[in-house]
Amino acid sequence: MLRISVLFLALLSAGCVSLDPTYERPQAPIPATLPGTSGQAQAVATDWQQIVNDKRLKQVVSDSLTKNRDVQKAIADIDAARALYAEDRSALFPTVNAELSNTRSRTVASGLTNSAEADGAVSSFELDLFGRNQSLTRAERETWLASEYTAQNTRLSLVAEITTAWITLAADNSNLALAKQTMESAQNSLNIVKRKQQVGVAAASDIADAMAVFQQARASVASYQTQVVQDKNALNLLAGDTVADSLLPGTLESLADNSITLTPAGVSSSVLLRRPDIQEAEHNLLSANANIGAARANFFPTISLTASAGVGSDSLSSLFSHGMKVWSFAPSISLPLFTGGKNTAELRYAEAEKKGLIATYEKTIQSAFKDVADALARRETLNEQLDAQRQYTAAEQKSLDIARRQYTAGTGDYLSVLTAQRALWTAQASLISLQQTDLENRVTLWQSLGGGVR
Repeated sequence: MLRISVLFLALLSAGCVSLDPTYERPQAPIPATLPGTSGQAQAVATDWQQIVNDKRLKQVVSDSLTKNRDVQKAIADIDAARALYAEDRSALFPTVNAELSNTRSRTVASGLTNSAEADGAVSSFELDLFGRNQSLTRAERETWLASEYTAQNTRLSLVAEITTAWITLAADNSNLALAKQTMESAQNSLNIVKRKQQVGVAAASDIADAMAVFQQARASVASYQTQVVQDKNALNLLAGDTVADSLLPGTLESLADNSITLTPAGVSSSVLLRRPDIQEAEHNLLSANANIGAARANFFPTISLTASAGVGSDSLSSLFSHGMKVWSFAPSISLPLFTGGKNTAELRYAEAEKKGLIATYEKTIQSAFKDVADALARRETLNEQLDAQRQYTAAEQKSLDIARRQYTAGTGDYLSVLTAQRALWTAQASLISLQQTDLENRVTLWQSLGGGVR
């Protein structure tokens, strides 16, 4: 008995044994450097306020980070995961209860009897010698941390979505202004053609062509008026509240060139590991790793302790003064001999879960690399395309001016004016689209590199 007692105390003092597999982070299945980058690595903007420079947009984003319902749901999920972690962690400590009882009874044999008892009890505390409860606690902790990164990814996505929606509204404001400008120009052309027909120098077909352009522009105005309202509705939904008119953008042309900062990309792919979706995937993997340790511990004995100590007396008044000491100590051990393959199945399930989460982790890294590669590929040619489109639009404007002067002077036909007018409209709309793409690409590049939200 002495030897058993010494061994028992030694086990208690040594603490539990962890049966978790040794964790090694999987190798990232991507090239070591990002595509199209060279030279020294540059610092990547880690906070959204480093890339958003427009004061109105900053205010909209800041408000949305507290009012957006997806963010609120993600924060609630963190609280739930933290509570589950605390619940599992409580199994590492004994539950101590205090109880006071008084019993009075009357029988024929003994007459009136009275008994009182006060004690403190430890109810079935499991000695975690093989680390099962520790492993389960680690698993819940990693799940909690994963939820933290889920919320961070939700915030990051929200910043990108809000910024993109704000830019989209600005682009549609530009498209609406362009449609109104084109309609006004088409109205002026129609008036000129009507006057020329009155003096007999314009064909009826010229009036029909001018009317067609005017009505097309008029329809575009109505369409973009609807689109602008819908853009505002989408922005309000993301913001979680109605965005004040003073915080809404004007046209794209009214925005400053640096309204969205271009994030420099470093040369090392390791920068992707700070992305919240990748960190979330790794914490899920760590949770699965701990679950394997818990499944392994099921094959070993479980030792539980039940104990109580207190005082007892014939009367409640003398319980704490003349009461007799009472105590009980009831250790128990449970050894799994036959479970019908349950423990083996649980272990295999935990191992399979880990394999699946390794694949998920690696796929998340690959997807992150693709996001950055796509954004960099678009950025590589975007500036040249923008410059070419600006010059092309300027050339189309000159062509229209020349065609109008020639037609007014009677040396040109209206078909040339009509063709130049439609070409300019298309060129201007394409320029607006490219300007929108430029700003959205800056947001996408920042987000794909991991971004950050304080």
